[in-house]
Amino acid sequence: MEGNGSGVQKPNHKTAGSRLVENVPVARIGDRIGDIESMLTRNAGSLNTIDYIYVLDKSDVLVGVITIKEIFRAPKKTIPVENLMKRQLVSVHPTAPQERVVYLALSHGIKAIPVVDKEGRLMGVVPYDTILQIFHHEVHEDTLMLGGIFHKVGSEYTKHDSSSFHMVKSRLPWLIIGIMGGLVAASIVGLFEEVLETFIVLASFIPVLVYISGAAGAQSSALIIRALAIDPKINVARYIFREAVIGFTLGLCSGAFLGLATYVVWKIPLLGMIVGASIFVGMMVSIFISTTLPLLFRKIKMDPAIATGPFATMLTDIITLFIYFGIAIALIGYFGLPLA
Repeated sequence: MEGNGSGVQKPNHKTAGSRLVENVPVARIGDRIGDIESMLTRNAGSLNTIDYIYVLDKSDVLVGVITIKEIFRAPKKTIPVENLMKRQLVSVHPTAPQERVVYLALSHGIKAIPVVDKEGRLMGVVPYDTILQIFHHEVHEDTLMLGGIFHKVGSEYTKHDSSSFHMVKSRLPWLIIGIMGGLVAASIVGLFEEVLETFIVLASFIPVLVYISGAAGAQSSALIIRALAIDPKINVARYIFREAVIGFTLGLCSGAFLGLATYVVWKIPLLGMIVGASIFVGMMVSIFISTTLPLLFRKIKMDPAIATGPFATMLTDIITLFIYFGIAIALIGYFGLPLA
């Protein structure tokens, strides 16, 4: 009853199994509160964590948990531990991503997460300080990745006094990709010079359309990456359908608002129709692309976070421009306006 030293081989890096500690306080079904108190007093200095006492059956299967506060506040020391323990357990398997450990700890308001094998046997616990470290690391990593910075968190790439060479090396790749995307976007605008000459005010709305579509896509990318980190077995079809509904609704509301505002300010009904329709279609397409790209990257065994930031933004910007000018040509042609 002193601790759980199972000597289990730990799984790969960045999983729950790689972050657990094994010397944790355990009790057995039938143990009395007074005996558990004595064990804690005797072994407190050697235990890796003492926030919770984990109750096991004869096969080392985790069947309950009780806090140290509940142990020392128990009215009678002869009460069996099973009378006070909580049976609704929150646990993870050793192969679970470390991000899921943080999610469970935050969502359930608990300080440590037990790790169990397929049979439910206790392997160890991810303690509070480790959960905080994981949280800090993941926030740091995701923030830099969203900014398009190749890095190694905690190394010379992310220290404030990093050398200029390392900082350039970590930031330049995505900037080059962004430059290439900008050149492609400029070429697209050049392809539609005839439309712009006919309706020059269209050029004024390019920044608005590109920004709104990109912002909606960035939101979707962040959400799907978080969902994949928390639950790798996410129902992909259901998630994509939900995002499609969200994209339709956001696009419809944004398109209607911006289209109406454009008409009110410029007094040109056709311009309002073009801008509104472009926002509607552009946001739907942007959300779809930004949702499916991380899924595609995961499918080919690459980090889904790579599909966020500058790469996804570049792709949605290019597609948004095609949509904008395509709709403009279609509506101008339909209403019989000259293209030259």
